[in-house]
Amino acid sequence: MAAPLSSQSPVESDAGLNTPLFQRVAVIGLGLIGGSLAAAIRQQQLAVEVVAYDREADDLRAGVALGVIDTAESSVAAAVQGADLVVVAVPVRATEAVLAEIRPALSHQAILTDVGSTKASFVAAVEAVFGQLGPRVIPGHPIAGSEKSGVHAANPELFANHKVILTPAEGVDGASFERLKSLWEGCGARVLAMSVGYHDEVLAATSHLPHLIAFSLVDTLAGEDQNMDIFRYAAGGFRDFTRIAASDPVMWHDIFLSNRDAVLRVIDHFSRDLDQLRDAIEHQDGAMLLRVFSRAKAAREHFTKMLSGQAYVTDMNQKQVTFRMQPGGSMNGDIRVPGDKSISHRSIMLGALADGVTEVRGFLEGEDSLATLQAFRDMGVTIEGPDNGHVRIHGVGIDGLQAPRGPLYLGNSGTAMRLFAGLLAAQPFDTELTGDESLSRRPMGRVADPLRAMGAVIDTAEGGRPPLKIHGSQALTGIHYEMPVASAQVKSCLLLAGLYAEGATSVTEPAPTRDHTERMLEGFGYHVHRKGATSSVSGGGRLTASEIDVPADISSAAFFLVAASIAPESDLTLRHVGMNPTRVGVINILRLMGASIEVLNEREIGGEPVADLRVRSATLRGIDIPEDQVPLAIDEFPVLFVAAACAEGETVLRGAEELRVKESDRIQVMADGLTALGVESTVTADGIVIPGGQRLGGGTVDSHGDHRIAMSFAVASLRAEGEIVVNDCANVATSFPGFVELARETGIQIAAEGE
Repeated sequence: MAAPLSSQSPVESDAGLNTPLFQRVAVIGLGLIGGSLAAAIRQQQLAVEVVAYDREADDLRAGVALGVIDTAESSVAAAVQGADLVVVAVPVRATEAVLAEIRPALSHQAILTDVGSTKASFVAAVEAVFGQLGPRVIPGHPIAGSEKSGVHAANPELFANHKVILTPAEGVDGASFERLKSLWEGCGARVLAMSVGYHDEVLAATSHLPHLIAFSLVDTLAGEDQNMDIFRYAAGGFRDFTRIAASDPVMWHDIFLSNRDAVLRVIDHFSRDLDQLRDAIEHQDGAMLLRVFSRAKAAREHFTKMLSGQAYVTDMNQKQVTFRMQPGGSMNGDIRVPGDKSISHRSIMLGALADGVTEVRGFLEGEDSLATLQAFRDMGVTIEGPDNGHVRIHGVGIDGLQAPRGPLYLGNSGTAMRLFAGLLAAQPFDTELTGDESLSRRPMGRVADPLRAMGAVIDTAEGGRPPLKIHGSQALTGIHYEMPVASAQVKSCLLLAGLYAEGATSVTEPAPTRDHTERMLEGFGYHVHRKGATSSVSGGGRLTASEIDVPADISSAAFFLVAASIAPESDLTLRHVGMNPTRVGVINILRLMGASIEVLNEREIGGEPVADLRVRSATLRGIDIPEDQVPLAIDEFPVLFVAAACAEGETVLRGAEELRVKESDRIQVMADGLTALGVESTVTADGIVIPGGQRLGGGTVDSHGDHRIAMSFAVASLRAEGEIVVNDCANVATSFPGFVELARETGIQIAAEGE
């Protein structure tokens, strides 16, 4: 095919009307999907003309009368003639015959797509008719439908807020793909992209099998002697589930035969799992039932999040959230921020490996922690909750994990990926660890290399980045590792791998880092030898279930500590904050800057020190940040940069090169954001110099998807002289669900826009 016609997404003209994406769209087949697409294109003015052909002349006449199409054509060739987009909307087993009629009239510049439920069959039909899959052939599948069928059921809103999957080949014409994507988005759909083969596998499991089960169940029950009572007294769940059995039998007959291999594979898998449930019921195996049901409940609740981690999902499926802050305000109240993320991760990990049931309270229900929780469910661990921060983990023992069915998706969590690498390095099965786009850019060689020295076999992507492919059944041997850079994640990874290693595994850190892993291992009855800067464990031990009360996360509290310090007339109390000595760097630094922070009601809960913090407005001064405090405040520096900008005098940070490999290059991204607000700074290789006393103006900041950057600039609005807009804030939910509401409650004038 030749180069595509020049066209762009709909834009507003001087007259206020949309510029159409296409001149002539030909829809072949005026059923529910074809008719609804035609109606949506006309309603949204996405094409100059919408024409159609259908073998049923009555449907064509109805299409014109109902305003679904502009023109009814008498043949396929007449409809396709001059069209720059052709949509095949016929039953999948009729596709090849229709394509043969299309071929003589199809322009080399036209885009050819379809709406069928199976994509391999469409590709095969195109190749049979045209000899190859041209660059403007883009198979498509809208995930939408209705119990009604035919052109009379056509609904231009059918695709609104529904997914449409496009399955372009490697050689697809990029401009054509973007035009077709824009058309579907113009109809209100959310567009995903995946390979043809993966589409058919996914749809076999998520759409085709449920329809098959529904057809079978209704047919079976209809043959029962008491069938009238079964249907008369059926509960709502039965009606909802079996509603899909009212779908078009001919269409589904075609789908199952066209997608035979993928459907047979998923039927076999489901049959095996169903047999296991039958055995569990027969033998009164309640643990098995609870494990499956709790895993399924959580999977259903977080299904979209898990799907968003797959490589086939394009950026179009990612949430776009913008923070908009009005300037000024003061901070007042008595609050408790969410639970500590580091402790929440570790409570799930060690609870899963322990013998017995572990109770966790105060669990952080952020996306990162939930991804860790789901990963252990995927490895056969029964986990109840979370329910208002309460989680009950039925441990499987140190050797009880099972092989997951697919990759373990860890969202945005570098902590989870690095700690999982250690835990899984000696398991008797292979695993693959994946994450979102941000996590996929973060270096993992720092854990992969020492694990390899212990005997692990780990493959990484280019540059030592995710995904991590961990080969199981490896015998690990303990090592002594001198960490080149202080990192609690690397230390924890190696200590967890040491649980499975022959002999002792010891780690020496160049500066103190958070010691939650060491404390929690001791809490689970596993001895950790600690001497100076070195921690070590010996393999072969067991963990015993425990009770954990997760303190409020000091990293989350840090935003409010700085906010109340810099905002005038502030008096804020933060309850039950974790005061682990390896985490209090932010308090130490703020106090050196002159902050008024009182530590009240100090106590120890579950081996972790906690306290209440009262912080009031203060005049901050710039300081040369002591390098021994850097590892103790590594996650809190973005908001400390805001404090430095509001202080009197110069603040200098050195020895913080670790900040450059977090969710973003936090040194550079914060410097760029401060520049956008009119604040000058000087970036160095391992730190930054921020002259204080500068005026913060308004402006727009790019957070680069980093949750701590986004929240830091929300705090900056308290001293700004104009509106601050922060883009790309969806990942705030990874560490601080409810941040916007709590910030607004205490005095920050913030609004979140978008999904």
